[in-house]
Amino acid sequence: MTTEAQQQDGAGVATSGDTLTVTDNRTGRQYEIPIEDGTIRATELRKIKTSDDDFGLMTYDPAYMATASCRSAITFIDGENGILEYRGYPIEQLAEKSSYLEVAYLLVHGELPTQRQLDEWTHQITIHTFVHENVKEFMQGFRYDAHPMGMLLASVGALSTFYPEASAIKDHDGRYLQVIRLIAKMPTLAAFSFRHNQGKPYVYPDNDLSYPGNFLSMIYKMTELKYEPDPRLEHALDTLFILHADHEQNCSTSAVRSVGSSQVDPYSAVAAGVAALYGPLHGGANEQVLRMLRRIESKDNISSFVEGVKQGDERLMGFGHRVYKNYDPRAKIIKKHAYEVFEVTGTNPLLDIAIELEKIALEDEYFIERKLYPNVDFYSGIIYEALGMPMEMFPVLFAIGRTSGWIAQWLEMIDDPEQKIARPRQIYTGRRGLEYLPLASRP
Repeated sequence: MTTEAQQQDGAGVATSGDTLTVTDNRTGRQYEIPIEDGTIRATELRKIKTSDDDFGLMTYDPAYMATASCRSAITFIDGENGILEYRGYPIEQLAEKSSYLEVAYLLVHGELPTQRQLDEWTHQITIHTFVHENVKEFMQGFRYDAHPMGMLLASVGALSTFYPEASAIKDHDGRYLQVIRLIAKMPTLAAFSFRHNQGKPYVYPDNDLSYPGNFLSMIYKMTELKYEPDPRLEHALDTLFILHADHEQNCSTSAVRSVGSSQVDPYSAVAAGVAALYGPLHGGANEQVLRMLRRIESKDNISSFVEGVKQGDERLMGFGHRVYKNYDPRAKIIKKHAYEVFEVTGTNPLLDIAIELEKIALEDEYFIERKLYPNVDFYSGIIYEALGMPMEMFPVLFAIGRTSGWIAQWLEMIDDPEQKIARPRQIYTGRRGLEYLPLASRP
């Protein structure tokens, strides 16, 4: 198959108005395919057939490199220019002026709240932070060394058995209650998984504290009657939640939408997102950054490490992104908050290595030509480690912030009349027409 323009001059595509003219060289027939929002519908290609009983053409796009699976009004990314917006608001403004719960409201409802709406939203989430005692007992059944992310995955999915009414996804009032519950209970489940892994007793939520402050309390509280979080740590954690809240159709969000398309309850759909985030290429990427920085050991070794990257002997973790071909705007914000955290926790020598590595890489033509810039994972792991988090907790912290985005995407999908149950096509490459042989006759 070639386009009409390719027949004429060997390059480009021929368009007529808002259509694409395609010539099928197998039959000589031409087809006019509408162009909408810079895309063509893949189903339009089904019209291109060699005969009436031909299935028609399909697109082959492993990992969805150039396929839009939905229309969404939640998150906008301009990777070439390093722009990230939630519902039209630049991430820089939200990180500086907003709170995570306000951003969560924005993602879920589509608009920033009034003071009254924010107060009610915050109140509802605060009073739903506790989990059923049976959930705690369920989590206590894990091995002492169970991975916190595995515990979070299982416990989020288990919530669907505690709230069976959540399966009525078309009930708007009931659906809204599940949204509140998921955002409220995720930090509690995350903290319980951490305490379990540490062999410490679980700490119940404190409704007098803020959303990030309550999480810090459930993580760190020991024998004191009242835990008072440091406002700098509280603010840094809140900002990290904001930066991780949503990021378009990434792997975990696609998992939430794909599983949710079967019209399962939101807990099961979000559990699918947690499972996807569990992977080292997604939620575990900042762990790889820390391992890299530790392997470098000191600033004196950076030059030789960079040369190793160019030779293919080393991997530069925390640089580059599937979407961003410029500096990830989230990385700039996180870098600033790293200094605030270290004012409380003390300096981390890994930060000095990271800053020097970033400086060298950004000035090196090898990395500039390949558009390798720091991404959100480059500095987030350093902050998490400064907060006393083991590396196993990094994707768990990621999941807390991303929950509001997963829910917003799930809600949008449920109300989208164009969405159907996800069912990708395949190109079959196996054998056909084999004859079954009895066991005794097989060579």
